[in-house]
Amino acid sequence: MTDTAWDARRPPDPELIKDCVHCGFCLPTCPSYAVFENEMDSPRGRIVLMRVGHEEGNVLSPSMMEHFDRCLGCMACVTACPSGVQYDRLIEQVRPQVERSPLRSRTERLHRAAIFALFTHPARLRALVPAVAAQGRLRLHSLFGDRALHTRIGAMLSLAPRVPMRAATRQLAVVTPPAAGVEPRGRVAFMQGCVQRVFYGDVNAATVRVLAAEGWEVHAPRRPRCCGALPLHSGLEPEALKLARATIAAYEGFDEIAVNVAGCGSAMKDYGHLLADDPAWAARAAAFSAKVRDVHELLDAHPAQATRHPVELRLAYHDACHLAHAQGVRIPPRALLRGIPGVTLVEPREWELCCGSAGIYNLLQPEAAAKLGKRKADNLAATDADAIAAANPGCALQIAAHLGRDRAIPIYHPMTLLDASIRGVAP
Repeated sequence: MTDTAWDARRPPDPELIKDCVHCGFCLPTCPSYAVFENEMDSPRGRIVLMRVGHEEGNVLSPSMMEHFDRCLGCMACVTACPSGVQYDRLIEQVRPQVERSPLRSRTERLHRAAIFALFTHPARLRALVPAVAAQGRLRLHSLFGDRALHTRIGAMLSLAPRVPMRAATRQLAVVTPPAAGVEPRGRVAFMQGCVQRVFYGDVNAATVRVLAAEGWEVHAPRRPRCCGALPLHSGLEPEALKLARATIAAYEGFDEIAVNVAGCGSAMKDYGHLLADDPAWAARAAAFSAKVRDVHELLDAHPAQATRHPVELRLAYHDACHLAHAQGVRIPPRALLRGIPGVTLVEPREWELCCGSAGIYNLLQPEAAAKLGKRKADNLAATDADAIAAANPGCALQIAAHLGRDRAIPIYHPMTLLDASIRGVAP
């Protein structure tokens, strides 16, 4: 038993808490602070709550849980902090503490369980595709009127993409050889993802073609079904650990592990920390994480072999938070896009501010997410770009929903554009 707010299983590290000098540099970049305008909904405010939680006699309260729940986990504060505060480690330690507490209502626990029972299972998502298509045609989300994206059910219906069943059930080849006539670069494992492989299977196929065109032998195992990113970033530690171990076992024998989803890459690079106290897996997890590469990182690290053909586009690049902040990958995607003849890259205002997707944040905190989604969509639309590039499926869905029908700007994954350029076709 403990007489503080935290149990004995990896409480927020007091030494990491001490690193925060409360300077406030994190405030302008924090999306929850921008929405709620409350000190306790800022990174430094939450760090204060973490410290208070260590004090004898304190308990985890509903108010504390609410402030932690309002954090998007975007890690913009990590990028902005001049003191090197590891807020990413701290919030990762707090979320499981919250989930192990008895504070959540039964209804809330069932709602969260239903989300994870669906979105981390590709087979279940595929079974849902016809229903998603039907509700899209019937526009059931319009029943919620202007508040569609501000309610949990309305947000789920409004954000659901319309995907042809044939595309949702497409299977990648287990092994794709390097393209003929290029220098072989090794064996790379490609993580298919859970939501990604069902709703964005065309992006996965494009990614494999690009890797093969650049000399990689691409292996795309169909299991495990999920890397554990969604449960990890929501504090469901047992499920995240189970999926992390399965992912390591499936992919650790390859030269590199390529990921084209920002949230997945962030989680997989974090396995070393997640399993650090597991003697049977700590070394394997650390070695595995060291080989994980966002696909932009991997491609940018080698000279291009495949010829790029022109794609005439004025393109706004959206920084996915788990790519730009959590992984620190900002230059490689831009370099690859600028390497396509005809592409003019433009930068939106407030690149560092989250779009509000943040894993399942827009399904759990739809009101706040909708405000951030509109802000991001407005900034992207203001660039007068022909198209938007976004390297995360959640971001693409969120931005598309908030652009609306009146501003139907196409949104492409950078790999889709690079594949179109290499093949000499229109994206």
